[in-house]
Amino acid sequence: MVHAFIMVKTAAGKSEGLLAGIRDLEQVTDAHIVAGNYDIIAEVDTEEVYGVLKAASGGIQGLEGVTDTKTYIAMD
Repeated sequence: MVHAFIMVKTAAGKSEGLLAGIRDLEQVTDAHIVAGNYDIIAEVDTEEVYGVLKAASGGIQGLEGVTDTKTYIAMD
């Protein structure tokens, strides 16, 4: 199992509207609006690393209003 965190930057005023769409993605187990350099943090669990890539580039980055993502794969 691969566990990852995807940090999401959104366009101004889009975080709340994007949160539900991110939570609805199959690989996303949880997501939260946060304060800091990024606007949303999504937790992802997949069977292999390719699933994390699919969640980030095919899922989250494809949502209108997402301007940037950064992915961190958990090592423990």
